[in-house]
Amino acid sequence: MAEGNGSEDEKGPGQEKSNGSDAAKESGHDIVREDLDDHEREIVSSHEIASAKLVHEIIRQRGIEELERPASALLWSAIAAGFVIGLSPYAIGALLNKVPDGPWMPLLMALGYSLGFIAVISGRLQLFTESTVTAVIPLATTPCWSNFNRTLRLWVIVLAGNMVGTFAFALFVHFNLSGQPEIAMHIREDSLKAITSYMENPFLKGIPAGFMLATLVWAMPNLERQEVFIIAAITGLMYLAGVAHSIVGAAELWVIMLAGEIGVAKGLFGFLVPAVLGNVIGGGLLFGLLAHAQVVPEIDENYVYDRDRPRRKRRRVR
Repeated sequence: MAEGNGSEDEKGPGQEKSNGSDAAKESGHDIVREDLDDHEREIVSSHEIASAKLVHEIIRQRGIEELERPASALLWSAIAAGFVIGLSPYAIGALLNKVPDGPWMPLLMALGYSLGFIAVISGRLQLFTESTVTAVIPLATTPCWSNFNRTLRLWVIVLAGNMVGTFAFALFVHFNLSGQPEIAMHIREDSLKAITSYMENPFLKGIPAGFMLATLVWAMPNLERQEVFIIAAITGLMYLAGVAHSIVGAAELWVIMLAGEIGVAKGLFGFLVPAVLGNVIGGGLLFGLLAHAQVVPEIDENYVYDRDRPRRKRRRVR
């Protein structure tokens, strides 16, 4: 009898797994794999991606860093971003100058358009349309007048710097400082075509552009070693869709203004101002607040006031 009872108590690995699975079904809980060694567990962990809550925290911390940067650092970074984003219209001008027309041209132009964004974002330069979401997440997490004022300060400095940088690029094209008159001519022609298209409804065309850039910023933390692809894909789509990105559009606007193709008042109020507002609505309000709203139930109880750092009103509780 003892032997019989002993044999009934002995269970093989397969039986244990079966019973574990049955117990999980009855309790409603997931089973836990206990047959993995440390190396196998490390492989599984390495394939995990950051949850929405962690992405939110990454963007929030990045936004706090930007909000706390000295004004001079923000301004110079923004000026550099404005000039470097000129690579987008420059690449398009170079393609129009060298590549024969054909069915492949829209895709090549979209790739050329993405080059400026790849350089700016990879170099961590201050681009206004990126800061619409990074600055909004800290404000949405801790809404107060102090954070509101910090957000406005960041936007004003970065937008002003981007405008100076894009104007410098337009001067570079206008005075043909590269010694490439054919490319400069194509930049002017394509810029006029683009601004004319944007001016049909710059505010509404600015909303999807802001939303797409904010989506790009949100996706970056989970796309290590794939950043260039996602930047090219999203910004290339922006070009193909004909949406109005205020900073690239500003570079194009200054080019045709200096060429005398459009007046200052018409350019500023017929394109630039409504496009900037559309980018802010699409990136900061529409995407930023939606992205924050999804994690509010998970984060509210996990923040406390940090008395040791008065400018950062909350810190994570580990």
